[in-house]
Amino acid sequence: MATIDQEIKSKFESEHQRAIVNIMFTANWLKNHHSDSLKKYDITTQQYNILRILRGAKDWMAMNDVKSRMIEKSPNTTRLADKLISAEYVERRRCDEDRRVVFVKITKTGLDFLKKLDQDKAFDISDKFSNNLTKKEAKKLSALMDQLRG
Repeated sequence: MATIDQEIKSKFESEHQRAIVNIMFTANWLKNHHSDSLKKYDITTQQYNILRILRGAKDWMAMNDVKSRMIEKSPNTTRLADKLISAEYVERRRCDEDRRVVFVKITKTGLDFLKKLDQDKAFDISDKFSNNLTKKEAKKLSALMDQLRG
């Protein structure tokens, strides 16, 4: 297993600098693995995130609320949702009181699609990397990330 120093062929001024660069490098590495596994489903990581948010909501949700819950914030959330609507994974409606507000909801087709992804072991990124960290180590890593964000 290569260290971050070896991966990017660099030296660091401090352990804090090394840690921050390592977090950013690893986050990008994980995102690339996740993105690659989604390609065969013709969906992006952001669209997948929208579907998961809507599955958790279980009802209509304001598009601005979806946007605020996204892991990777995107100014073009509406465009991302448009593709999901075209695929019939999501439906949209405008608010009667304020036409600027848009609500979205996952469809049965969208739920079935997510179920298919959930059952695809090749897709489950956490399963792929569970051999690298124990459950206790993963819990500690998550706690450290929460602590870092303050």
